[in-house]
Amino acid sequence: MKILLVAATKFEIASLLKVMGQAEPTDEKFVSVVYKNNEIDFLITGVGMVATTYYTSKVLVKKYDLALNIGICGSFNKNLEPGSVVHIYKDCFSEIGAEDGEEFLTLEEINLKGETEILNDTPISNSILKDLPKVTGITVNTVHGNKQNIEKVFNKFHPFVESMEGAAFMFVCKNEQVPYAQIRAVSNFVEARNKNNWNIPLALENLNKKVLEILEAF
Repeated sequence: MKILLVAATKFEIASLLKVMGQAEPTDEKFVSVVYKNNEIDFLITGVGMVATTYYTSKVLVKKYDLALNIGICGSFNKNLEPGSVVHIYKDCFSEIGAEDGEEFLTLEEINLKGETEILNDTPISNSILKDLPKVTGITVNTVHGNKQNIEKVFNKFHPFVESMEGAAFMFVCKNEQVPYAQIRAVSNFVEARNKNNWNIPLALENLNKKVLEILEAF
C-alpha cells in the first residue's frame, strides 16, 4: 500500500520517523520510507491552509492509496483533554464569509457559491481509526484566544476542535478523490491564551503512537 502522511511541521512526525529508522528531517519537505511492507511518504507542508493546499496538491499527482493528515489541535470541548486523539470527519473554513456589524455571515448566508464545509464521506477501512472519537472541526488562520470570539465561533459552528490546516487537506483529497483521514491530538483547550495550560509533548506522544497503530493495522 502507498500512503501519504501530511503534517504541518517536522515535530509532528519526528517520533514516527525515528521508529521507522529515519533521522529527524531538518528542512526537507518530503521523506520516503518503507514500513511493514507499506510505502510511506511524509510531507511537511508548513503551517497554514495555503501551504497545505499547495504542497498536498502538488504531491498527490504521485497517486496514493490513501492520505493521512496528522497534527495537534485545540479543543472547545472540556471532555477532550490535552492528549486526546480524535478523528475529524467534518471540517469547516470558518472564516470565509462576511461581517455584518457584530454578526458573521457564511457564504451560504450571503448567497455566494463556495465549498466551506468538508465532509469525509469515503471513510478509510481501519480497525484502529474506526475506534477513535469522531469529531467536527474548524480550520482557521488565527487560532482563537479571545473569550468573546471563542463564544461567537462556537455558537456559529459548534466545533469540537480547531486547527490551521485540516479543512485544506480534506478539500484537496476530496477533490482529488484520494481516500483520507484527519487525525489530531489535543494540545490545549481553546481559551484565553495561556501556554502554561498546554501539553504539546503529551499530544505529540499520543498522536504518534496512535498513528503508528493505524499504520500497522493496514
